[in-house]
Amino acid sequence: MFLLFLSSGLFLGWTLGANDAANVFGTAVGSRMISFKKAAILCGLFVVLGAVISGAGTSDTVGKLGNVNAIGGAFIVALAAALSVYLMTVTGYPVSTSQGIIGAIIGWNFFTGTLVDYDALSKIVSSWIACPILAAIFSIILYKLVVAGIRTFNVPMFKLDTLTRYGLIIAGTFGAYSLGANNIANVMGVFVPVSPFPGISIMGIFSLTSAQQLFLIGGITIAIGVITYSKRVIMTVGTGIMKISPVSAFVAVCAHSLVLFIFASQGLERLLISCGLPPIPLVPVSSSQAIIGAIIGIGLLKGGQNIRWRTVGEIAVGWVTTPVLAAVISFISLFFFQNVFQQQIYKPVEYTMSTEALERIENHGIPSHELMKRLGENYATAVQLNKTLKQDPSLQRDDIQFIMESAEVYRMHVTDAGIRSLDTNTFTEEQIQVLKKVEGQIFIHTWVMDKALAELSPSWAFKKDDEQFNRELQEKLSYIHGLFHTTEFFIR
Repeated sequence: MFLLFLSSGLFLGWTLGANDAANVFGTAVGSRMISFKKAAILCGLFVVLGAVISGAGTSDTVGKLGNVNAIGGAFIVALAAALSVYLMTVTGYPVSTSQGIIGAIIGWNFFTGTLVDYDALSKIVSSWIACPILAAIFSIILYKLVVAGIRTFNVPMFKLDTLTRYGLIIAGTFGAYSLGANNIANVMGVFVPVSPFPGISIMGIFSLTSAQQLFLIGGITIAIGVITYSKRVIMTVGTGIMKISPVSAFVAVCAHSLVLFIFASQGLERLLISCGLPPIPLVPVSSSQAIIGAIIGIGLLKGGQNIRWRTVGEIAVGWVTTPVLAAVISFISLFFFQNVFQQQIYKPVEYTMSTEALERIENHGIPSHELMKRLGENYATAVQLNKTLKQDPSLQRDDIQFIMESAEVYRMHVTDAGIRSLDTNTFTEEQIQVLKKVEGQIFIHTWVMDKALAELSPSWAFKKDDEQFNRELQEKLSYIHGLFHTTEFFIR
């Protein structure tokens, strides 16, 4: 059943490949430096590698925007994004799957009455603004450096042609890797919270987490989209905006790839944090905006006369239309899927002011004397609790967010059968032994279980300066939350 619902994500992956391959190799094919066939094969291969190896970072941000917690809802959200991108793709203009999936998630939030995480949304939207600007700046700087290098070393024309061809291939493969790393969250991000796949180990050589298995499947469908349906959009990017030289094509792809890599690199994030600098947010940026910003940057450097501004304007309209269209399709489709086909698109999330929640809130430094009056109160939706908390003028926005996280109900019953089903290649022996110590216990908040496990063993505790460990641990915790989730126990 899960694979059937996953089909919409596969369709979205196909549309991403059909549309966004143009951003990686469009300029190379358009400048006749590489054939479409070779470009499609290279792009498909490195997209898969980027998705599996480096796709985890941006998927976290997509998950925070809207916690699509039912497989039916994830199916519709991915389908709405795919349809919106497909409809724009058949027109021949490059649009963004990032905008498609974000619009679809917003539609889901409105339909289910789920609160939008505006911090995550602001990060994503600001990246849409920064992305083409940053790509244009990079392309201008890189173009000047490349031209200066050609003049300094007086590179002969035929040698320059050969160097540019190889440069385009290298830049294209790097761009394909960055595309997979950055945009796989658009394809599979909504399915990560509801994935039934346990972690697996392959011949004891390497392991694939539940999310990586989804990213592998998604990456393959992106590759299929590249090979089967990307040629038309490739020609739009390669020749439609402005005619560019092979050297300009190389610079544009490099600038585009750098932007995608920067917004997807967990290594760069850790480096900036270790240097005491603010990290660049790991968000799925628009590959289309990046390549077009890079091309426009080169055009502006050359005076701007050769830029076909009408085409740019039509593409920009597509960027605005895509998220709106995706949100509308998502909202309408969710209505029919729930009311006509009788499918669950949302698991209701309750909130309760339990003793544990109030204690955690007080320990966090938030005055709880007013909240104590609400001890034992239950709230059917996030909107209902949020509305209640906003009546207290002493609570700041961050305070309300923390209170809601503390009060969220997620019932779990740790069972022997669940523990025995855990993959020993994913969970350490120590972690499994700790779970056995809490066998039979009932938890009503996820953070209560996390705290109990961390107090029993450091193998379940987050580490201050180890982002990689923390990401892997969070995925393990999310998996066991779902594994032990139950509806049998009710709070009074």
